[in-house]
Formats: sequence, structure tokens, C-alpha cells
Amino acid sequence: MSARSKPPFRADHVGSLLRSAALKQARADRDSGAITPAALKEIEDREIKILIGKQEAVGLKSITDGENRRKSWQTDFISALPGIETVPFERKVKFQGGVQPQQVLTRVARKLRDFDTHPMIEHFKFVQANTKQTAKMTIPSPSAVHFRDGRDAVPESVYPDINEFYNDLGQTYRKTVRAFADAGCRYLQLDEVNLTYLCDDNLIAKVKARGEDPAALLKGYAAMINASMSDIPDDMTISMHLCRGNFRSTFIASGGYEPVADALFNTINVHAYFMEYDSERAGGFEPLRFVPKGKMVVLGLVTSKTGTLESKDELKRRIDEASKFIPLDQLCLSPQCGFASTDEGNVLAEDEQWAKLRMIVELADEVWG
Repeated sequence: MSARSKPPFRADHVGSLLRSAALKQARADRDSGAITPAALKEIEDREIKILIGKQEAVGLKSITDGENRRKSWQTDFISALPGIETVPFERKVKFQGGVQPQQVLTRVARKLRDFDTHPMIEHFKFVQANTKQTAKMTIPSPSAVHFRDGRDAVPESVYPDINEFYNDLGQTYRKTVRAFADAGCRYLQLDEVNLTYLCDDNLIAKVKARGEDPAALLKGYAAMINASMSDIPDDMTISMHLCRGNFRSTFIASGGYEPVADALFNTINVHAYFMEYDSERAGGFEPLRFVPKGKMVVLGLVTSKTGTLESKDELKRRIDEASKFIPLDQLCLSPQCGFASTDEGNVLAEDEQWAKLRMIVELADEVWG
């Protein structure tokens, strides 16, 4: 086995990182009007430079801004797409436990046919300008616009034909991804929770109850993802992160990948898959038998939901187990999800976060060299 000089790297990470106390305070001050947006940006710049340095110090080869300019991994990005608005709304797909993320709906307000630029392209450029490693951009998969709220998010008054919506959103994403590529991005990740939600019997029942066909959703989402990456440079890597929900160390879904595995690996054209595998809720490694040669799987064996450091021997045992279904050379290692999908972050300390990332780098060196 050998180290990798292009993404995904043997030791990688999903992207989001805990916000510092200083950044949380600055955001609260901006919300209250105590400081200006420009003052907040200065603090964001400073804190993200610190994060970049810490990622480099633990040995990571892919570097993100930790999503530290966002409140939410998905809402901030989606609401900045032309034709989409954000309105107060009660969540229909809820996390386990009583506390829920912000109660908002990202809703299609008009046809999605215009695209000029996206504000997060500047976020990427900042990371790229401040690291000598590979700058990585993370964005929500296009399915995030639709799955959680269905027709509440895509009104029939705007799109009577849902397939027209899939086509238009896919083309909007194609232009967006190309804009990131033109800005120099060569490592972009689509954060995709909804394909794993289609592995959960309770969520499948909810989809059917609102009159939608889970198989049709899988087909429509796959087409949008493929459209998203249909105009990328040959040297650009598109990865997909799959998880079952991540908010303050809670989750939404359970169920192994088997129901979507064939389409996931053989219909969708992404180059690599970051796969949640830190608990029994993700099922076994058997679905990895569908992964074709040439594609990579990043095993999310290290949980981001607690600060307890995993045993290296146990992680090696699980990597060995996975290699029974896919060659070891097609595998890498990462946390199962980000550490802070929202401003609140998961329930662990910053030093515990860095200890986990450092251990992943060490273990990857031991396994792959």
C-alpha cells in the first residue's frame, strides 16, 4: 500500500470543525448589532487561519475552513442560490431527542434558471490562499433542497413537473460546481444525507405517506448529482459524504446502505465516498462489494459525536473487516461526520477534536504507509 498524492487522502476529514468561543461571541454580537458584518469577517478570517494551521499541524492534506462562516452546513449555501428563499417553518424530519436545529424552510420561489456566482466561492479562495495543502470545499448535495420538506420546498405552482425541477436544479449545481473549479477548486465534496435516509424504514414510510416514490427519488437525486459534476476539469475530485444526521451529537436515521448501494456506487459518478461507519446504525461493510475499481471509499470509523478516543487496534480490525469486501488500496480513513454541522457543534472539546484527527493521520500512516 502507499500514500496518496491526490484526494481523497489516506487520512482525511469530512470538513466542519468546532467554532471557537471568540467566533461564537462575534456572531452573537453581529446578530445583536453590536458589531458590523465587516468586523465579523475580520474575526472569521483570523479564526479560520488558526484552524488551517491546526489542520496542517496534525498532518492533514485536505484543508477546509471548518464551515466556520456558516451557521448551518446546508441552509447558508442553499439559500444563496438564485431563486431560493428561506422562511420560518416547523421541521418535519427531526433529530432524536428534544432539541432541533433552526426551524426554517428553504423553498423554491421561482424557476431555477439563473446563475451568476455564489458567495461561498470567496470562502474557498480564502482557504486556498492560506494553505500549501489541498483546499477542500464542502457543499450540500442538491437533494437537500427537496427531501426534508418535499412539495413544501418545491411548490407545484412553481414546478408542476418535479422532473423539470430536478433538471433545473441539476443545471444550477453544474454551473455552481464549475464556478468553484474556475476559482481553482480541485477537491469538492457533496454532503449527502438523503440517500442514507432512504435506507431508514421510518423515513421511507414518511416519503410514501406524502405521495412520493422512494425509488423515483433515488433516480432523480442521482441524476441531479451527475448533472452537478458534468462540467468539471479532468483533474477535479468530487466526493460524497453520507451520514444519518449530525446535530449536537444526535442523529436522525438508521439502517445499512444495502437498499441504495448499487445505485450509489454504480449510477452516481462521484469519485469517492465518505461513509459513516462509527456505529451499528450504519450496518455492515457488505454493501462495499458494489464499489467498482477506480472509486475510493473513506471509512468514517472515528465518531465525531463524542470525545472518547477510539482504540487503534479496534480501528485496524474494522479496516481489515472492510477490506474483505473492497481492496485495501481503495480505502482511506476519516471521522464519520464533521464536528460541527451547525454553529452549536457536537458535544466534545476542541482538544478532543484535534486528538481524533491526529490519531487518524497516525493510523493511516501505520496502515497504508
